[in-house]
Amino acid sequence: MPTTTPASGSEPASGSEPASGSEPASGSEAGKPIVCWDDEVDEILGGDLTAVLGYVTPASGVVVSPVAPIGLRDRAAGTVSFTTSLGFGRKLERFAKNPKMTLAFAAREHGFARSQRFVLVQGSVVEVRQPDSAWVDANLTPRAERFLGPVKRGRLWDPWLREYYQERVVVTARVDRVTTWPDLQCEGRASVIGAPLSGDPEPQRRPEQGTGARVKVGKAGRHLSGSRHLLLGFVEGDGYPFVVPVRLTQTGPDGLLLAGGVQLPPGGRRAGLLGHSYNPELVGLTVHQHTGWMQVDVAGSKQCAYYPHTDRGFRAPPNKTLLLISNGAIAKYGLWKARRAGRERLLHTGPGS
Repeated sequence: MPTTTPASGSEPASGSEPASGSEPASGSEAGKPIVCWDDEVDEILGGDLTAVLGYVTPASGVVVSPVAPIGLRDRAAGTVSFTTSLGFGRKLERFAKNPKMTLAFAAREHGFARSQRFVLVQGSVVEVRQPDSAWVDANLTPRAERFLGPVKRGRLWDPWLREYYQERVVVTARVDRVTTWPDLQCEGRASVIGAPLSGDPEPQRRPEQGTGARVKVGKAGRHLSGSRHLLLGFVEGDGYPFVVPVRLTQTGPDGLLLAGGVQLPPGGRRAGLLGHSYNPELVGLTVHQHTGWMQVDVAGSKQCAYYPHTDRGFRAPPNKTLLLISNGAIAKYGLWKARRAGRERLLHTGPGS
């Protein structure tokens, strides 16, 4: 795990705004101090086009997935948020069982932040809610347009994109720790605000099916080598997902060799791996996701072998109009499936609700 320097939180700037446009999430734990980050971190949280979400699987692995947080945060309340859809309910089901999550702010292109710091926000989900259309129009739409361009409107667009634009779910997490590095490769010394980092996690038990790759390694390597950003996620000692940037240094017949700027915990464990690239307004977004097994044989090493067990991905259309047509269709079908599955039960305003 990284060498760290404690950093004290600062008072909220007078211009700091509740990103969700609402009161702080009702699920905040009484008695826990609010983690307050500085202006430079706030600019990153408010300005990055993408962040990488990490959440924990039942087998204590981590899924890493890109999200567009559109600047949703409330520094005074110590919370961060992002939006999703009931149609993508797997993460919501995971949060219902284990609320610990991470947002890694790992890329600056096509956003508004200028700092080159890598920011890792770790916390626990305290609210999952579906706001009404009036709230979406007043609070989410202006933020989305800042990052993703003007909302398409018209007699044909309004019904086609209703589920995509209006049927949004806002996930809010209480921040427990903010870890930053001075560079996006995490080569420098880390600073921590909030709960101190835990020690190295214990190695995990090997899966019954073995640790070896279960998908075509060469294909995975080709896809990942073409991705602008690679991020590795695993569960650290206190149970939070830990997500850091890595490089693909070698594709072998049996697995991948990854290297980064952070010391990795020795031993073997389940881990997620994400490769993604995108253009302005997320046009042409390309995503390659894996879950699998990482193995670190030498204590203090910044390299690991990675054996992918699953392989998922997609390539969004390179044209904005085609992208919106696709998003509208996916949102309609996904919401229909979610309602048939009764995923409205996943909406809550606090832990255990």
